[in-house]
Amino acid sequence: MNDDVRNIVLGVALAVIGAALGWLARTYLWKRKLRRKQAFFGLPENSESLLVVNRDAGGPDLTVVRHDVAALLELSALIKDCGAHSQLVAHDATQQGFGERTEFCVGHPSANRRMAAHLHSLLPGIRLNTDPEPGPDRGAFQIGGETYRLEPGKSEYAFFARLTAGQGHTTRPVFVFCGQRAITNQAATRYLARHHERLARKHGNNSLVLLLKVVNSQAYGSDVVELVADVTKAAQAPSPEAAPQKGHRAS
Repeated sequence: MNDDVRNIVLGVALAVIGAALGWLARTYLWKRKLRRKQAFFGLPENSESLLVVNRDAGGPDLTVVRHDVAALLELSALIKDCGAHSQLVAHDATQQGFGERTEFCVGHPSANRRMAAHLHSLLPGIRLNTDPEPGPDRGAFQIGGETYRLEPGKSEYAFFARLTAGQGHTTRPVFVFCGQRAITNQAATRYLARHHERLARKHGNNSLVLLLKVVNSQAYGSDVVELVADVTKAAQAPSPEAAPQKGHRAS
């Protein structure tokens, strides 16, 4: 074997080894990223999860409004990426505790009994004004003494939470997406879909509650979302019952 042939063989061998190492590195990074994602969502391979939504008041069939359908599509894509499965159930057909399966609950507590139960049990520091009468505080959120008022189509709020109920890292989390309007529910799920990697790096598998602001939804839909604050501590603290409120905390 002359030098030219030897150099060609060595070059090919090095190229093959380099490609193999590159593939192994990419595979390792992809698997690590997937494991981190699965841990954050509590969705190991082939696990089961629940998608809990409002039931339309018009009849017994499970009918979901357009923006909540879009929210469910965002969540379904995340579940599929983890290699897990989902089951769609109505809010009044879910009669189980939390921790056994990852749950994604979408909707306002005035129309979603399951959401109302989660707020009462897990987020006592969040109060929602559900007064049907017109007024400046109608639909407002109160968290940690701050009031966040609804300006339909201009300035609207939603919160997204990842909750483990203090039962340890082996417990499957509950994710809640609650907005002042249906379009803000969609905005909250879209925010999670876009930022879950950053949230996982920052918060790990701990509970978190983020307050979001949806800007000018009448022009931009659910696309323009601002992070207002991390309200985890205030949302999980007992709300002072003595404070006079026009609305009430759903329960």
